[in-house]
Amino acid sequence: MRRIAFFIFCLSLCLAASGQDYDYSFTEASDLTIFGKVFQDTPNPYQRMDFTRFGGWTEKDINLLEMPSGIVVSFKTDSPVISIKPEFLKIDRTDASGFAARGFDLYIKRNGKWLWAGSCAYGKELEKENGKIHRLVDHMDGSLKECIVYLPTFSKMTSVQIGVLAGSVIEKGDVPFRHKICLHGSSFMHGANTGRAGQTVPGFLTRATGLQFCSLGVSGDCRMQPQFAAALAESDVEAFVFDAFSNGNAGTVRENLFPFIETIQAKKPGVPLIFMHTIWRERRNFNLKHDQEEGSKIATADSLMKIAVKKYKDVYYINSNAASELHDTSEDGVHPSEWGYYLWAESVRKPILRILRKYGIK
Repeated sequence: MRRIAFFIFCLSLCLAASGQDYDYSFTEASDLTIFGKVFQDTPNPYQRMDFTRFGGWTEKDINLLEMPSGIVVSFKTDSPVISIKPEFLKIDRTDASGFAARGFDLYIKRNGKWLWAGSCAYGKELEKENGKIHRLVDHMDGSLKECIVYLPTFSKMTSVQIGVLAGSVIEKGDVPFRHKICLHGSSFMHGANTGRAGQTVPGFLTRATGLQFCSLGVSGDCRMQPQFAAALAESDVEAFVFDAFSNGNAGTVRENLFPFIETIQAKKPGVPLIFMHTIWRERRNFNLKHDQEEGSKIATADSLMKIAVKKYKDVYYINSNAASELHDTSEDGVHPSEWGYYLWAESVRKPILRILRKYGIK
């Protein structure tokens, strides 16, 4: 009898943890408000590119751009509980934080500021995780709240449903941030190794400034390739920020930088293009091979950007830093931890804002 009672108790705890202990009403996220996308209209609302509109993509490009990193759902609800129920097309199976790569991240507005409210992480087995309900937060009061949910950084989905208590209000939210700025870059902008889906450089910058920084981070794949330049030239954004020198090598920087700038400026004259100096990768500290390779690439980027800011109007080059005074914010010698990403965002926040003000973006 005691074993049965203990089993029932354990089952009740599991159901409570998974969010299945409430009577929910579910709404598809695409029927609410989705923002954070450089290209808003895509056949699958939970991917970042319309591959029928632009060509030249490699298999790697497509795989990365199908991932929803930086896509955010905005809604209002008076529900005391908020849960999530996704249908995954692919679940990231790396050892990266499940709260980022396979998880959802909820913020709620209080007194004009976005406060973290809850998150959840899904496992690595597609068959087990599809349709599973995870609770993000509960035991809230019944006031109407403005909410945003960040989608996973590396997993892919065909459906995302927001669950609220049956009978509660859920309605479209506003896009709560001003303007639209593209932030294109490497795994650093994609959010590799961060703790939660909302703790990326674009996420930190957006919440800190009130400006909408739309993520087009592509892990290991940002080398200013022609197909990216052609697509970005057709994007509906007011400014660009680039983490363009973290991938590739000195050769790709020399080959691609000036054509990349010229392709975009031909279609978007007068739009600011802000390039960020890549961060110090801590694996350089003692590894002489990595130090030489990184040093060569950065020296090439620095020399060419010195020419670019004089040659091209509306092109800028700013410093960035993701290290603490102790140089102890790296996760793996390459990628920062979430604290490092916050430091990176803070290091570029004021320089970016100063440039954007020149263009009436504030």
